[in-house]
Amino acid sequence: MIAQVQSAGMTVAEYLAWEAEQPAKHEYIQGEVYAMTGATLPHNDIAVNLTSLLRPFLRDKGCKVRMSDAKVKVSEQGPYFYPDVVVSCDQRDRHAIEAICYPCLIVEVLSPSTAAFDYSKKFQFYRQISTLTEYILIDATEVKIDRYAKNAAGKWELTAYPEEGADAELELSSINFRCPLGLIYEDVELMGEP
Repeated sequence: MIAQVQSAGMTVAEYLAWEAEQPAKHEYIQGEVYAMTGATLPHNDIAVNLTSLLRPFLRDKGCKVRMSDAKVKVSEQGPYFYPDVVVSCDQRDRHAIEAICYPCLIVEVLSPSTAAFDYSKKFQFYRQISTLTEYILIDATEVKIDRYAKNAAGKWELTAYPEEGADAELELSSINFRCPLGLIYEDVELMGEP
């Protein structure tokens, strides 16, 4: 998110009708609409890498991975967000047209302008989705990933990567997937690198 583009008070129905006519994506939070900004190339490369790893893995497993043009609906009243990567294994989402409602995994690639919101308020909203069991935050400036996973007691636990050095593997228990961090960051030009 970057800037509010509509005044408070827009209903969900008004937002959905209005956004369908817009050339750019907008997120919706409590009656307010925010324009989405373009991402950096490292941000995009990370999202493409992860999606490329997940798509063949999820084939024939009843799950579907989608990228940043897929809208996620938190509840009937919103908010509506566009995460960088979202996976749903729920049949109700299999043929969704407007939005994903039952994700098990949401991934946000962090941008300096949105990182604080992604870690705090957005995560508070996402936790309202009963089917969500993992929330992943991937840094686009250095090799760093934070994985929040809901445990059997319904509490969210943090695992920070890399925790084991260069050979660390990211575990996504919601879909029984593991991969080396190096594959997520493959051919990514991190900011600050020569």
